[in-house]
Amino acid sequence: MTSSPSSRPLLDRLRGHHVGAYGLPALAALLFLVFSLALPATFPTRDTVSSILSNQSVPAVLALGATVPVAAGKFDLSIGYGLGLAHVMVLDLIVSDGWPWPLACLVVVAGAAAVGALNGVIVEFGRIDSFIATLGTGSMMYAVTGWVTDGARIVPGPQGLPAAFTGLYDSRFLGLPLPAYYVLAVAGTLWLVLERLPLGRYLYVIGSNPRAAGIIGIPTHRYSVYAFAGSGLLFGLAGVLLAAQQQTGNPSVGLDYLLPAFVGALLGSTTIKPGRANALGTVVAVAVLAIGLAGIGQLGAQFWATPLFNGATLLIAVGLAGYSARRRLRTGAGAPRHP
Repeated sequence: MTSSPSSRPLLDRLRGHHVGAYGLPALAALLFLVFSLALPATFPTRDTVSSILSNQSVPAVLALGATVPVAAGKFDLSIGYGLGLAHVMVLDLIVSDGWPWPLACLVVVAGAAAVGALNGVIVEFGRIDSFIATLGTGSMMYAVTGWVTDGARIVPGPQGLPAAFTGLYDSRFLGLPLPAYYVLAVAGTLWLVLERLPLGRYLYVIGSNPRAAGIIGIPTHRYSVYAFAGSGLLFGLAGVLLAAQQQTGNPSVGLDYLLPAFVGALLGSTTIKPGRANALGTVVAVAVLAIGLAGIGQLGAQFWATPLFNGATLLIAVGLAGYSARRRLRTGAGAPRHP
């Protein structure tokens, strides 16, 4: 039985949608299979899975933070610098000032959200492009990081850090690393906000067509500030987790996480909900990166393979995101609707 000519375009669109929506999860499964066949003794093991879930928790939370402004058509280049500042501030408050670790974590996360909101104010009310504005504020955060640490590492004394604080990263629950549950909680919350609440729908409309969003009565400036505040909140959380992981304050470590975060956010916008940033897509993208990096690492790749892999994946992600957006415009699927 053959389909009629009039039904073929519909079938082609359905096939294209499924390839776009589920191609990246299929790639993650394929990569895991390939590396498992190539490294049967080391890759398909509980230790490898546990290592991936644990080591990629910070990049995953940071990528989810980058996803929020991307949904509103903005970019927050300060997240890497903010991560570095947050993690040294937590350790400085605990080690140097003797603060209780829960209070130090709470203050740092709240401060990061405030910094994110300030980014939004500068972008929206200062009318500065988000790339330029957040690059400038990020550079200022890097300067503050250097001032706090005096360019040196923050190292705990002989008594070390509180066990409950380091347990934020080191603990396990139901056989899995505790950081994996943080990622699931953040991703689930972000999915709920973006997909089920008016805030998320407003951000998508703003990201699709800010002028149209203003015409239909959405306060675009306010919701863009909310998006940057959400980004700040999440890079603050990632900074706390990084501090519990590394247990020393490195003033330059945050920059290493900037590129993987944007790769995850942009590549994630090409899957699950192709053409728009979404939490589940970001998690899938981070999984692809994690599996790829773990595999090439076990194959004995040199140190330069990681930035090469991240950079190449970023180019692919941007290209696929642009192609997906153009395709949605051609098919009319990207027309914004009033929430």
